[in-house]
Amino acid sequence: MLKLDHLTVIAPTLIEGALHVRHCLDLDVPFGTRHDYMGTHNHRLQLGNNVYLEIVALDPDGADPGRPRWFGLDNQEKVRSDWNEGRRLRGWVASTDAIDFVISTRRAIFGDRVSLPTANPTFYFAIPADGSLPHDGAAPSLIDHRGDPTSMASIPDLGARLRSLTLEHPDPAVIQALYHELCIDRPPAIITGRTVRYRAQIETPTGLKELT
Repeated sequence: MLKLDHLTVIAPTLIEGALHVRHCLDLDVPFGTRHDYMGTHNHRLQLGNNVYLEIVALDPDGADPGRPRWFGLDNQEKVRSDWNEGRRLRGWVASTDAIDFVISTRRAIFGDRVSLPTANPTFYFAIPADGSLPHDGAAPSLIDHRGDPTSMASIPDLGARLRSLTLEHPDPAVIQALYHELCIDRPPAIITGRTVRYRAQIETPTGLKELT
């Protein structure tokens, strides 16, 4: 079974990502960490029920990882284009204890297992060969924590709580079938839309807000 691990706002720059979330949620999400093994960095925020929000961007001061980065971040032209179209909450990550099995039946979607950090691996992540988002973000990225899930104690809790996640997609039936085949626990609701677009309803200390 796959479970929602975290939501991803994929930004052209980390500053733009944080400003967008502030505009949507009226919350200043603190800096998280630098991914030296991937040349990216993030801000993170708890959303309740062991789920969190990640704002992720290419780190201009980071090293080239020597392989495609996750979340399509090598293709900065597409990241900017998606951003300008308002597709900013761009995807989500699902956790599994059996990443090899999931990949074995869906490698064309999820890519190959990558051990991270490279020098001393603590988790596995599935990344397509070109680093792109699985199904343009309609399918989740996959993470296997190897029995040691992300510690929520290390992620700021500002009182935000995820209430719902909705995916707009041109062919909802196809994605619904994929979610069913993957045995996803509490997957996003899917409705018909022109392109892949997510909307999250999030309760905050100042009321119910929408993150897009």
